[in-house]
Amino acid sequence: MTKALLVVDAQKIYTNPESEMFCRDARATIGRINRLVDLFQRENDPVVLVRHVHRADGSDLGRMFDYLGEPDETFNFKEDSEEVEYDEELVRPPGAIEIIKNRYSAFAGTDLDGKLNEAKVDTVVVCGFMTNFCCESTARCAHDRDYFVDFILDATGTPGTENMDEEKIRSVVGELLVSGFSRVASTDSYLQGK
Repeated sequence: MTKALLVVDAQKIYTNPESEMFCRDARATIGRINRLVDLFQRENDPVVLVRHVHRADGSDLGRMFDYLGEPDETFNFKEDSEEVEYDEELVRPPGAIEIIKNRYSAFAGTDLDGKLNEAKVDTVVVCGFMTNFCCESTARCAHDRDYFVDFILDATGTPGTENMDEEKIRSVVGELLVSGFSRVASTDSYLQGK
């Protein structure tokens, strides 16, 4: 079995306390992601760093921000903005595969599937931000492409919603994914299984 770690959107938009999308547990989440990166480096397994970035003119937005109506010029994840940069504490190993996406799933419109096939990967391990959007979408798409999927629940983060905080969303997403899409683990339990 060949595995790859998918680090989804570990970007400043989620880790900067001044951001409207700040995740309360961001510092600890980045720490758990780094523990996973360290494991994959030691085992010489691929690490894939994914970032969500849109063109500054919005020409690649598609349906990303129109769920409340038409998108406007205030959309997030604009190229060359500080919010799309990796978190400064994220471990970025030499030789990591880097993917830029403009949809929730890291597979949509990218060459991620090709890169994983080249590396003979059959199992993806998903962590990053946001639990209930990009991480969950990536896990579901990976399953549909016949990868085995491990979802490291506490190594994902979300700012929550009006009705659910980060812990509740993690719990709900974990429950939904484990029922048919992926194995779900904590960072500690995943690392102890190695």
